[in-house]
Amino acid sequence: MPISLLPSSVVNKIAAGEVIERPASVVKELLENAVDSGAMRVDVAIERGGAELIRVVDNGCGVAAEELPLAVTNHATSKIASADDLFRVGTLGFRGEALASIAEVSRFTMRSRPADADAGSELVVHGGAAQPVEPAGCPVGTTVEVRQLFFNTPVRQKFLRTPQTEVGHATEAFARVAIAHPGVHFSLSHNGRLIHDLPAADEWRGRIAALFGEQIAASLIAVESTDELDPATAGAGANEVRLAGYVANPTESRANNRLQYLLLNGRAIRDRSLQHALGEAYRGLLLTGRYPICFLRLDMPAQLVDVNVHPTKLEVRFAEAGRLYSQLLGTLRNKFLTSELKPIEGASSTADEEVDEATGGPGKLAEWAKQALSQQRIDLAHAAPGRSSPAPATTPDFRPYPDAGGRQPLAMHRFTPAAEAAARSGVAAPGLPGTGLPGTGQPGTGQPTGAPPAEATAPRALVTGDGASAIQLHNRYLVVETDAGMEVIDQHALHERILYEQIRERVLAGALESQTLLVPEPVELTPAEAAAALDNAPLLKKLGVAVEPFGGDTVLVASYPAMLANLAPAEVLRDLIEKLLAGGKAPDTRDLLDELLHSVSCKAAVKYGDRLTPEEIDALLADRHVTENHHHCPHGRPTALVFTCDELDKRFKRV
Repeated sequence: MPISLLPSSVVNKIAAGEVIERPASVVKELLENAVDSGAMRVDVAIERGGAELIRVVDNGCGVAAEELPLAVTNHATSKIASADDLFRVGTLGFRGEALASIAEVSRFTMRSRPADADAGSELVVHGGAAQPVEPAGCPVGTTVEVRQLFFNTPVRQKFLRTPQTEVGHATEAFARVAIAHPGVHFSLSHNGRLIHDLPAADEWRGRIAALFGEQIAASLIAVESTDELDPATAGAGANEVRLAGYVANPTESRANNRLQYLLLNGRAIRDRSLQHALGEAYRGLLLTGRYPICFLRLDMPAQLVDVNVHPTKLEVRFAEAGRLYSQLLGTLRNKFLTSELKPIEGASSTADEEVDEATGGPGKLAEWAKQALSQQRIDLAHAAPGRSSPAPATTPDFRPYPDAGGRQPLAMHRFTPAAEAAARSGVAAPGLPGTGLPGTGQPGTGQPTGAPPAEATAPRALVTGDGASAIQLHNRYLVVETDAGMEVIDQHALHERILYEQIRERVLAGALESQTLLVPEPVELTPAEAAAALDNAPLLKKLGVAVEPFGGDTVLVASYPAMLANLAPAEVLRDLIEKLLAGGKAPDTRDLLDELLHSVSCKAAVKYGDRLTPEEIDALLADRHVTENHHHCPHGRPTALVFTCDELDKRFKRV
């Protein structure tokens, strides 16, 4: 096959495939151009999630009439002149691909007027075919309209999600630019409805509050540090790396890292090594599976970072990644060690997280962490003088859940009608441990009936209903004697599997119990989270979670599963939304429902550390024999480990 030169339209479509993934990509590129133009006000309007229209209006420097055709030509830019300029980029855009790529796959109109021009000019491009530039009346600045995105690339159009989902992605792209430039007035509307109106702010916390809510803004802790560089390394100009911004108190965290905003010289970036440093700084302060929230600015000499790594410019490469990692980790740890932050029981290190090879790998990250912390690797609970030890965690009430066959669940095996009547009348009755019913305290003790003392942690032996000997070990594992030897059971994993199968049967039958809230609870979400919640409202309703729009990025929770009554509706909703957003693509409905069922059963199951009553242990062990697959939890972890007598004899060297 002979080698031939590709037509320019094909080249531009290839570039568009790399740069323009969805309407949000167009919003990002046009916003960055507007900021680079020196605009002090930028207004964004989109229709049907951006598939029908994206309009960005700015009051920047404008483009001269004779330069408009160059603006939509591939690799034409005013921001760099030589290859050396790529290593000292000071603008958000510089590759000269964005407008050409957008114009190739849309009906594109650009009107612009420089401040020294008497009138403006207009350029129209349909699917890459440009029309002659015409005079046009317009204010100083630039207006770009992108209509019918992907009209000539139906394959790409087919992969667009619903308008509600696409507007969520577009709002997230808008937020990344708006949060990096608080001195610029930004606005965003969808189908004529105003989503964000962000006047220029002198104080960065105000811009954060406007975008993400007062609750998050109130939890922020200010951090700041400066690392002086060798002038020989930094070159001319600034010779320091400055870190400044906010991190959230550990009481505010998320099940994903989407609220981690890292801004490098005014550009929102993602960097695995810096995210790892952030997680390591919170080690011991967050439970496993929770991610910290941060809004951090990094200002450093442009020649020490390569921003020309990917067409979307979201990934960068640092000349001294290890030094930057150490600065971030050391700054946050120093701040935490002098603040009243208590470690959370059960929290673990993030040092084993997988890290991209470009950052040096886990071993390198661990080395950086050691260098940064030095003598600071001490228990946070004893670091500050006069700090008291954290109070022992209280065990939440055990809330059993009946199975589909009508059998009594867990502790409810021993729950008689007489005992229930006594409990509801406020009179203490024996045999009620773990029922989750309030008002059953023992007279004069203030202790719920059957509740173990806080300090009781020794293994407790008992005989279950089927005659098997069992003990609970460290409020985590159940040890059961079997004919062949012994079995060690993970109480959370087993209960999760049991509940998963029970809930799944109820959901498929449309019989899952939900609890209607007397007053619907408003929940503030990120733009992407709000879009996912409303877009998947029918699916959430199947799980007993009813959501309604409330304006902006706030939704109302009208009901949620009765079995999760001990949990806050906001926590339940955010955890389910995390499953909806995982993967970034449209999953199969059945698979997605299954993922949500995993989440609900995990939330409702007894936890690692919950002290169980003998009745609850008895019921848990009994229920596993009528469960379809009790050997593994819904996530695939084993529920039990079996040790035969022969294996034990070998370990004790009896054979």
